[in-house]
Amino acid sequence: MITVATHGHCFDGLCSAVAFTHLLRTMRGGDLAFEYFGAGYGPGQNGVDPSKLRGDDNAILDFRFSRSEKLTWYFDHHVSAFATPEERTAYDAYVAAHPDEKTRQMFHDGSYGSCTKYIADVGARVFGVSFEGLSELVRWADIIDSAAFPNAEMAVARKEPALQLMTVIEHHGDDAMLSRMVKRLLVEPLEAVATSEEVGKAFAPLQKGSSEFVDLVRKHAVTRGDAVLVDLSDGILDVATKFVTYALFPESLYSIVLTRSQSKCKLSIGYNPWSPRPRTHNIAAICERFGGGGHAVVGAVSLLASDIARAKQIATEVTAELSEPAKIT
Repeated sequence: MITVATHGHCFDGLCSAVAFTHLLRTMRGGDLAFEYFGAGYGPGQNGVDPSKLRGDDNAILDFRFSRSEKLTWYFDHHVSAFATPEERTAYDAYVAAHPDEKTRQMFHDGSYGSCTKYIADVGARVFGVSFEGLSELVRWADIIDSAAFPNAEMAVARKEPALQLMTVIEHHGDDAMLSRMVKRLLVEPLEAVATSEEVGKAFAPLQKGSSEFVDLVRKHAVTRGDAVLVDLSDGILDVATKFVTYALFPESLYSIVLTRSQSKCKLSIGYNPWSPRPRTHNIAAICERFGGGGHAVVGAVSLLASDIARAKQIATEVTAELSEPAKIT
């Protein structure tokens, strides 16, 4: 049994699980059995619970590194992949002990836009595995996770089937759906899965909620220098659409959106990928100060739903920091 922990409720996390399964089945044979579960960045969660790594092989994909001796495979592209210096030291020691990449099973590169493409590239270059049959899946995972859309309107409208599947996974991608979708995407084209009845039924109400979310953002957004702060924490939100602030405020450099669900408060922080001005802040580093993480261009912080006052304070602090260019010391 191969146990796979991947970033939950995330399109790149799903696609990473597909790419990794294809990699191992090609290397070892198609009769391998897999189980999948999603790992999250919720309040108090700093990594994968070692007790869940119960396979003969255990993989963590698109998520934080673990020093657990049970971990046998690792792929990630987050610059905040190592929650503590000890995790970083353990990974570096593993790499130093395996100077030949062909003997390694753990890989990290924070320069990649998506973990899916990283797995495909390493799989092809190091292990000689072809990902030609998954080329569309790899392409869309990289577009989505690196926000490589031609404009913000495309990302918000989500007319493309892959973006509709992305939305469904973000909102409904529990472990059961994750397992089901991995199995389908291994044998069906991405377009066929994304346009299936299951995805269509799940997307329809989310599309309606997204339109309402745009109106909420427009009503609550406040501009502070280079940053736009949107505090939506006074109500419970089930649908929160990415990139709306950039579509509504194209001149903004950074976006800080605070939302609250039944279980947590979430700060979503990002750099406008369509801005002609360069990024001057490392968003992952900012998020890490408050227990979150991510990439240099986008990240998040999660707190308990009851910590609303603290969440608002963090939102105010981060907005003040991002409202002006970073000071060079």
